[in-house]
Amino acid sequence: MDELTLDARVGNLNMVIRFISERLEAAGCSMRQQAQMTMAAEEVFVNIARYAYGQKSGGATVRVSVGDEITVEFEDIGKPYNPIDTRVPDITAGPEEREIGGLGVFMVKKLTDKVEYRREGEKNILTLRKILVPAPVLA
Repeated sequence: MDELTLDARVGNLNMVIRFISERLEAAGCSMRQQAQMTMAAEEVFVNIARYAYGQKSGGATVRVSVGDEITVEFEDIGKPYNPIDTRVPDITAGPEEREIGGLGVFMVKKLTDKVEYRREGEKNILTLRKILVPAPVLA
């Protein structure tokens, strides 16, 4: 797994997206798969940057591997948070009736095939998985 460790700041989002994109492109992932995984990764990283450490700052580690599936893993030592346990938002409700929160996690779950969370000691580890579908060969 390739790994990038950096400060969990929204200003570092471009580095995270570039890191992921370069690995997915090098592995031959389709543009669609790259877009889906980078959109999901953006949501996860921004949430870590905004909420994991409260008013303090902290780090984040992003890991990427590509085999039979694309795996993007995020690790931080912020406050415990399991996004899998968040309530599914009512997307049929209008914006004024909908409760705040949950749409980002909902989007991450829709863009990926599997989302896993675990807490190891002081670490939050969130893993996004997408089954690798080879890009079509153009004649």
